[in-house]
Amino acid sequence: MKSYSITEINTILKGELIGDTTQKIKGPEEIQKANSNQITFIGSKKYEKLWTNSKASAALISANSNMLPGDNRAFLKVKNVDLAMAKLLELFNPPAPVFDTDIHPTAVVHETAKIGEGCKIGANCYVGKDVELGKEVTLYPNVCVFDETTIDNNTVVWSGTIIRERCIIGSHCIFHTNVSIGADGFGYRPSDDGKGLVKIPQIGNVIIGHYVEIGANSCVDRAKFSSTIIGDGCKIDNLVQVAHNSIMGRSCIMAGHSGLAGSVTLGDGVVIGGSASIKDHTTINSGATVGAGSGVMGDVKAGKTVLGYPAQDAREMLKQWVAIRKFMKNQ
Repeated sequence: MKSYSITEINTILKGELIGDTTQKIKGPEEIQKANSNQITFIGSKKYEKLWTNSKASAALISANSNMLPGDNRAFLKVKNVDLAMAKLLELFNPPAPVFDTDIHPTAVVHETAKIGEGCKIGANCYVGKDVELGKEVTLYPNVCVFDETTIDNNTVVWSGTIIRERCIIGSHCIFHTNVSIGADGFGYRPSDDGKGLVKIPQIGNVIIGHYVEIGANSCVDRAKFSSTIIGDGCKIDNLVQVAHNSIMGRSCIMAGHSGLAGSVTLGDGVVIGGSASIKDHTTINSGATVGAGSGVMGDVKAGKTVLGYPAQDAREMLKQWVAIRKFMKNQ
């Protein structure tokens, strides 16, 4: 088990050390659950009152905090507690599962597939015809990569994920368990005789940029034609739906249970809150935020925050909610 002195940790985080402790730090933990060989964090003033009864020997605190740690305890003052905690978690991050062999004997790799240097392919994986894997790509057990798909360097694909044919995946991506990339888009039209639905072929693909992370059980559907596109640096939570022909710009965030209908366009840096739904053919411009649970029915201007169903300016929606609450109290 890794352990560090508080001085060693401070050297890595480049904070200001207040107080000292002889206790070796073996990991981070929540302030109320931490024990004497753990470090915690105090991200806001409302948690400062919990420090007295915490058993942690050290904590990360904001640079503007005036707290004192107490005997044989230490604070590390940092500019951004959340970012410092992220570095700390990396320090104690356990190693990934180990492959006994680079390509497991039960994996099926088509003879035309091109496998880059340092790739690892786990048990029961399938790598199809004319697939290209860059260097250091990792496919954990039970991953399927279908024909003519390309995956760039250092991408990690966790078990149960399926990447359909002709998709293009960038470098340094992470797809968590049971992600679906490139399933058919949801396209149907009533038949001429009115007795059923006609399936519209979905002949496009999915293009995913570099440094994209997609959470467990999320789906990115292939385009009807052309491509569904996820831009560089996008982060997608669990149970998210990205429908056919949608386009996400760079560094967008989609929280759990949110969804884009077909042909939605997101600019750069758009944030979609949990369980929010975006109507088809809608554009949400760069820097906009959609509040959790909202339903976006029309375009959203750059930098704007919208809330509610149907979504509108967040401040106006909050005013409406306050007015409704006052009205109900007076009934």
